[in-house]
Amino acid sequence: MVRIQEIPLNQIKRPLPRQNDPQKVKELMDSIAAIGQQEPIEVLEVEGRYYGFSGCHRYEACQRLGKETILARVRKATPSVLKMHLA
Repeated sequence: MVRIQEIPLNQIKRPLPRQNDPQKVKELMDSIAAIGQQEPIEVLEVEGRYYGFSGCHRYEACQRLGKETILARVRKATPSVLKMHLA
């Protein structure tokens, strides 16, 4: 089951390092500041903790804008599913 909700940025762990395109982050910052976040990021919820693997540019744009929360599509998962994402 998937739900969409606002999640505090500081509660999302980003276990895989990503290299973001600074221009894309800037464009997203401009867009989010003007019209809000249009597309949720994807997170896994495992035992009450949130893990983000996609939406890196949106995540960084919201961080730089000083947003406290981000719109996320949350999918509950087991620790074994999380392990597969980390492999």
